[in-house]
Amino acid sequence: MPSSEPIISCRNVTKRFGDQVVLHNFNLDIYPGETMVIMGGSGSGKSTTLRLMIGSLVPDEGEIWMFGQNLCELDEAGMNEVRKKFGILFQSGALFNSMTVAENVALPLEEHTDLDPEIIDIQVKIKLELVGLREHAEKLPGMLSGGMKKRAGLARALALDPRILFYDEPSAGLDPVTSAQIDQLIASMSKHLGVTSIVVTHEMDSAFTIADRMAMLDKGRILKVETRRWYEELRDAPAASIDTLPVDERLIRQFLRGEAEGPFTNRQSGQGLATALFGSDSAKVRVQ
Repeated sequence: MPSSEPIISCRNVTKRFGDQVVLHNFNLDIYPGETMVIMGGSGSGKSTTLRLMIGSLVPDEGEIWMFGQNLCELDEAGMNEVRKKFGILFQSGALFNSMTVAENVALPLEEHTDLDPEIIDIQVKIKLELVGLREHAEKLPGMLSGGMKKRAGLARALALDPRILFYDEPSAGLDPVTSAQIDQLIASMSKHLGVTSIVVTHEMDSAFTIADRMAMLDKGRILKVETRRWYEELRDAPAASIDTLPVDERLIRQFLRGEAEGPFTNRQSGQGLATALFGSDSAKVRVQ
């Protein structure tokens, strides 16, 4: 990885909701200009990680640093200043349905800058051109396909020329061709604009297309942070070598390959029905 300082650093982060520990002792550094894919199964802590990084949640323990500032020490005004430096593409696009595509993209510029309307109009056209939607500027979101809504959401996320872009399941609900187009856009943002990208996804085709590095989450802990090449080699490792791998790597391999049998499913089915119904003393229960 580059020798520069991390643009985002999560240090010993723990997050609880009541008695449930969602993230435990989470550590992750993300460097300027890279695309980091954060992946894992449902309930692994991916969405919580994203919400902590954008400041909508505060960790119970640990620190999150961004642009050299500890987000945990910022008040709301300070956090809002940081938010101007990053953009978010939400899973649904999160467009305002009563506003045109152009008006949606212009909104951050109107709210957070003193630019003249003529300059804002130029900026909107540039951002829509980047995502291939300039000719659809006057359409309402209800007139757009799912993929077009995602691209419009990306244009709005780019409105303030952010240094970081967060993507929440960018390929969710899209057909393979549209998903590939979104992947191409994400890669283009990093390559041509130098944007740091953090992508939360469980879509492996997308992950292996766009990632520089990948972080695998399971039950609130990071199993591995490695390069895409390392994950590719693990995914493609011969079946004969599986038994020699550590448990965590076997778990990752099953996830990457989408296999029905392995540590994931063994863990889910490891508890017998009697134990689930009657507790640890269920061995004493006999079916007559």
